[in-house]
Amino acid sequence: MQGYKKTVNGFPRPLLDLNAGSFAKVIDKAFGRSVNPTFDPYANSINYLTASYLIPYVGLTGYVGANPNLQDAISKWLVAGLLGVESGLDAVVRALLYEKANEKVHPYGIRVSEFTNKISQLRNTLGNSVITNEGLAVPKEMNTQLHMTVTPEDCSWIGAVSGNQSVPGGFYPKGGDGQIARSHPHTA
Repeated sequence: MQGYKKTVNGFPRPLLDLNAGSFAKVIDKAFGRSVNPTFDPYANSINYLTASYLIPYVGLTGYVGANPNLQDAISKWLVAGLLGVESGLDAVVRALLYEKANEKVHPYGIRVSEFTNKISQLRNTLGNSVITNEGLAVPKEMNTQLHMTVTPEDCSWIGAVSGNQSVPGGFYPKGGDGQIARSHPHTA
């Protein structure tokens, strides 16, 4: 990481917590209640794919939103590469989930498409966005309202899950530590 830090003049990166408990809290927040039993992203392939749906889309839309703010060609080149990787990952995860959209996630009795829609609604709320991302089932009337960009602030708020990246929570066990966290507090 030190090489990248020198190449793009460095930036603070918060500690990420990707344990099962962090994902469970996000799913609970998406549904507005505790799901029972506690969601475990590592329990089976459907849960893992569902958990994998949480992050890549935020990353790729965040890279699109950040790109205009980048000053030099090396930074833009680096973000373009990351955007390509995240886009591919998101496409694969979405395709696999789409194949199973009507299957029920055991033991919850909730369809895969309902999980993705709830996750997408949560991302929109936390990011303080107009409709920026959709689940697997998109009503026809929404097709013209979708766009694919979020700001760096939106990404940070979404990762915090509480909507406030400056305090510990969500995927940030120590909170955010960068300029965005300090200068753009937001609570959804």
